[in-house]
Formats: sequence, structure tokens, C-alpha cells
Amino acid sequence: MTTCLRLLCLLLPLLCGAWPGGKAAAVTLRVAAQEGTEPKFVARGGAVVGLCVDILRAIEKLDPGLTFKGDQHWMPLVRVYTELARGEQDAACGVQRTVERENKFIFLEPALFPINYMLMARADDPVVINNWDDVRHLGPEAVVLANRGFASVQILEEVGGLNVDARSASPPMNLQKLIAGRARLFLHRTPGLQAFLARAGAADKVRILPVVLASNHLYLVLGKHVDRDTVARVQHALTRLDKSGELERMLHRWDGPVTP
Repeated sequence: MTTCLRLLCLLLPLLCGAWPGGKAAAVTLRVAAQEGTEPKFVARGGAVVGLCVDILRAIEKLDPGLTFKGDQHWMPLVRVYTELARGEQDAACGVQRTVERENKFIFLEPALFPINYMLMARADDPVVINNWDDVRHLGPEAVVLANRGFASVQILEEVGGLNVDARSASPPMNLQKLIAGRARLFLHRTPGLQAFLARAGAADKVRILPVVLASNHLYLVLGKHVDRDTVARVQHALTRLDKSGELERMLHRWDGPVTP
């Protein structure tokens, strides 16, 4: 009898956490607002808003025991990945899957949203690009910009035969380098590309070349150090958001020009 009672005491907290109406343990997950990743994170009126902020709040609403802390604090994307791998952060929103990252992070299904990679050129540059061969044929003088720490760097490395400049982790800085003539092209991703140009005051200085050169998906990831119960809770909430159509509705709200 004593053994059965002890077993019940051990199982009761788990049952209460899993049963409808039960209260799961409170968990705080550390995150950060990723610089240069609009529309995932957008500065507005002294606060940080955006698609990823909406997703995190929606997860908290479905599981009130989960709290994401830090999404009002800006951080370079490279540092976000470094801290997550070290266990100094717990989650990151909107991460592209690569072999290297799969070894460091836990990728949650389903994907949050799809992305397309497109090239930008100066508005007065008549260059026409239909494929990667067209980029190669521009010659070694045609520098292609990419953001350090972003998946676009790996895309260009895999294409090969290109003069890639990925020294800067700042999309606005790379945009200014393009406008100043220090590069011929700039590879970046959409959704959010038109809003990025508008907010930088470059909509009339830069044009987006009308061809998709690569596509992928972005995911919500957790650090390998996060316990299995928490992973399961976040995964469950994410699945509910997807099945209800809320993930897609949130993307549509941010897939276009973003009001500052």
C-alpha cells in the first residue's frame, strides 16, 4: 500500500500537467530580438513587435505556464546563435535548418513559415539575372553581399564561383555598401524585403531582381540543454497554432510593408 501511495505521489504532478485544466510547472525561456530580421522582429515606438513576437505571445496564451523573456532586447543574430549553443539562451524564432545547426539546436515541427532568397541591385544597374550562372558570368569584379551569420552565406558558398563579401552581420550596412557601389548584388530573403528597403529609405535606390534563387523554411528552435518536458510543451503549442491556421494568419499580417 505504501509503495502504491508513493507511486501515485510521483505520478500526480505529471498527470495534472498533462490533463486538461491541470497546471503545468512555470517555465521561463530566454530569447532575444534578432537585429536585421524584419518582419520577425520590428522596432516600433520604442518597443519590439513582429511576426516572431506574435508567435511567442500566442504560445504563451496556449500554455500560460510558458514565458518567453528577452524579446524586447535587441541582439545581433550571430550572438543569438552563439548564446543559444552555449545554453545562455533557450530559444530562437525563425531559424533556417542546416546540418551544423541541427547538431546544436532542437528544431520543432512544423516550420513557422517559408522564405525565398532574392538578389538586390542598385536601381540604375541594368543587370538581368535569371539563375546563378548569370551571376557567375558577371565575373570576379561582381561582388555579392551576404549577411555574416545568416544562411545566405552558406547558399552562396554552395553555389561556388562567386566573389562573396560576408564581412558584415548588419543588413542595413550591407545595403549601404550596395548603394555606395562597393558591391554589385546583395542576397537577402523575403518576406520582409520590401519593408526593409522602405524603412532604410532605399526603395528608390535599390531594386529587387524578380527571380527566386533559393527557398527554404524557418523554424522555432530550442537549445539542446532544454529539458524534454519543456520541449514537448512548446511543440504541442506550436502544433495547435498550425492546425488552427493561426500560424498562417500571423504570417499574412506581417507579409508586406511594415508600418514603423
